[in-house]
Amino acid sequence: MSSAFHLETDRLIMRPHLRDDLDDCLAMWSDPAVTRFIGGKPSTREEMWARLLRYIGHWTLLGYGFWVVREKASGRFVGEVGFADFKRDLDPPLGDYPEMGWVLTPSMHGKGYATEAVQAALRWANAHWPTTDSVCLIVPDNVASLRVATGCGFIEHGRATYKNAPSIVLHRTAQSV
Repeated sequence: MSSAFHLETDRLIMRPHLRDDLDDCLAMWSDPAVTRFIGGKPSTREEMWARLLRYIGHWTLLGYGFWVVREKASGRFVGEVGFADFKRDLDPPLGDYPEMGWVLTPSMHGKGYATEAVQAALRWANAHWPTTDSVCLIVPDNVASLRVATGCGFIEHGRATYKNAPSIVLHRTAQSV
């Protein structure tokens, strides 16, 4: 994957997923503490492999996707952040906006890494799509993610039900980092 897709912050390195990320991603996505707000069910190795292929496919087909986030100093896996077009079956639909998402392994919570990584991704988006808004979808009980979203310029746009669960649709106007 092109180094043009690699991002760096003071404490983090972000790059598109590679095959070698499978085990770190599986450890995170199979943790019930991670999935309680995102689908509610820990992922199997097979499901994680499909997710990894979907992440790589986003970069290949759309020119954007999710990054693996690692600590710069230690190289430890932090989580994932990025943009996607999941073609969600959602009413009302999200539209043609890139959907932003983030997920961190529990040992990395509370360090400000989510906000730092989301801001880096939004700066990348501003440089690549200066006039394109973005959205995110967060369940109301996920207070930490709602705090990250609003702190990064997302505002509540509406409510929806996704897979029988209530969700908040947040919208961010381009260049509002």
